[in-house]
Amino acid sequence: MDLWTEVRRFVLVEGRSKRAACRRFGISWGVLEKMLEHAEPPGYRLSTPRPRPKLGPFLGVIDQILKDDRTAPPKQRHTAKRIFDRLVAEHGYTGGYTQVKEAVRRWRGVNQEAFVPLTHAPGEAQVDFGEAKVRRNGRDTKVCLFVMSLPHSDALFMAAYPRECTEAFLDGHVRAFAFFGGVPRVIRYDNTRIAVTRILGARRRQVTEAFGRLTSHFLFEHQFCRVRRANEKGHVETLIGFGRRNFLVPVPETPSLASLNTHLAERCRSDRQRSVRGKPGTKDERLGEDRDAFLPPPAEAFEARRVQPARASSLSLVGFDRNSYSVPVAFAHHELTVVGTIDTVRILHHDEVIAAHERDWGRDRTHFDPVHYLALLERKPGAFDSARPLENWALPVCFGSLRRAMEATWGPEGTRRFIRVLRLLEEHPLGRLTGVVKWALEHGCFDEDAVKLIAQNRAERPVALFPLDGREQLQAVHVAAPDLSAYGQLGGAA
Repeated sequence: MDLWTEVRRFVLVEGRSKRAACRRFGISWGVLEKMLEHAEPPGYRLSTPRPRPKLGPFLGVIDQILKDDRTAPPKQRHTAKRIFDRLVAEHGYTGGYTQVKEAVRRWRGVNQEAFVPLTHAPGEAQVDFGEAKVRRNGRDTKVCLFVMSLPHSDALFMAAYPRECTEAFLDGHVRAFAFFGGVPRVIRYDNTRIAVTRILGARRRQVTEAFGRLTSHFLFEHQFCRVRRANEKGHVETLIGFGRRNFLVPVPETPSLASLNTHLAERCRSDRQRSVRGKPGTKDERLGEDRDAFLPPPAEAFEARRVQPARASSLSLVGFDRNSYSVPVAFAHHELTVVGTIDTVRILHHDEVIAAHERDWGRDRTHFDPVHYLALLERKPGAFDSARPLENWALPVCFGSLRRAMEATWGPEGTRRFIRVLRLLEEHPLGRLTGVVKWALEHGCFDEDAVKLIAQNRAERPVALFPLDGREQLQAVHVAAPDLSAYGQLGGAA
């Protein structure tokens, strides 16, 4: 640049000839003309494109392949290497891979889609799922992240679940609405199978029963992105990455998902004190505008559950979400209904809950309740010691003492009588029955009917006074006081 300035000053300011400038600075006539024409070096310029004798005839083929890719699934589109392989195999291309790669890069740089900046009214939300890894009880575990964001205020809610499923989808909404303090008027989604059963057009969708129940309860309006247009909910897509990088780095060590979700809620709440470039005020201040536009939450609670029919097997087991759960043997081979939530699995016969288990998020596991099989074991006491549902059943020591005492007293029939004692767990909690068994051992009472009588006696509660407030018809009834003089005479005679 110094030489460029000195040459221009020599000719244009001092008025020296061009030939003198060429001799003094050792430059050609063409270079001098370029210096005098441009105030700064114009850079390298081609008057005509460079010829491409090998790649040129195939540029049209590359262009057509990349255009066709626009309608192909995103994960099945051509890479530069795949285009090179096709050119060689199908079109006889003899050039190098680098030329093809550069041609593909230039085409994509010119033909990338442009987007319009959007404005978001208060009261709108976007929902999506992401993934992350955490260390749970010393083991690396992949969790699913439910994220709801409010584009107007940039506030977000994030919660972790074992897997992306209907229960997690519904429960995430319930927690997010409670976290934000209201229900957004409009929520945008992608075309997840949890919410959509059928795509009827560009914007029309046939929704699932679970999603319909959610929208009917909270009354928000739903909108779905066009197929393969996740950018239409780009705000939540961006905040998934933001939350993962800022809330889960370094990889957190957590004993349970409950504690992890408490941590995530605290981080989402503290993030609301931050300001976003281009938007006035903090996130928390703008969240107030969102809340003013929210729908009020319903008075009735919403249960995030998945309901499906099932049939109990001959082993009194019901399958749900790749695991098996026991029911009382009286319901073997029956048509039942399974209700699964994030924490529990309930099994119903008509409207009656016949079994409840803690939810297992693993797979191919069987969960037994030993009490469910006692009625069958009473008829088949010989299988008592080899019954799989009773494996690792940690009963208090006093139950083993009672069994030995009953078998010593009644012989083989003592096992059946002991099972009858265990069947009292169908009506009484283990703590109460443990106290009754200890009493029976202390008093040498080894009869199951006596144990049952004591358990029922301890379960009874005194009858409370019956209030007559608000019962006008009963208040009008008068019962004469009984004559107790006869009892007084008997007492006096004694």
